[in-house]
Amino acid sequence: MNIKKVSELSGVSADTIRYYERIGLIPPVKRNDNGIRNFDEEDLRWIVFSRQMRNAGLSIESLVEYLTLFQVGNETVPARKEIIADQIGELKEKASELNTAIERLEFKLANYDEHMIPAENALRDFNMNR
Repeated sequence: MNIKKVSELSGVSADTIRYYERIGLIPPVKRNDNGIRNFDEEDLRWIVFSRQMRNAGLSIESLVEYLTLFQVGNETVPARKEIIADQIGELKEKASELNTAIERLEFKLANYDEHMIPAENALRDFNMNR
């Protein structure tokens, strides 16, 4: 498959695929006699896996570390699990912060006339009297 086809199938831009290859998130892709990348199903799986892990919030550095450990073998499973567990912790923390923000905004919306308008008027008055 050419890079355009892999991009369409994976939902990852051609530029990002080239970047992933350059930094080692995917193994080097085989090339034809003209030097054009010739992707196979395994390459596509690597691209999809890398994109999924990035979408889950793993940094490039964490993902490179994960893939380096993966290449070493099964003795690195605990370290790989730790990388994933750390990311889960970060996502849960972000989710908690987002839930707090949602609750705050829902309160403001539900109590807009009683809460927001007086607060906004007070801010406006304060700024005008500076």
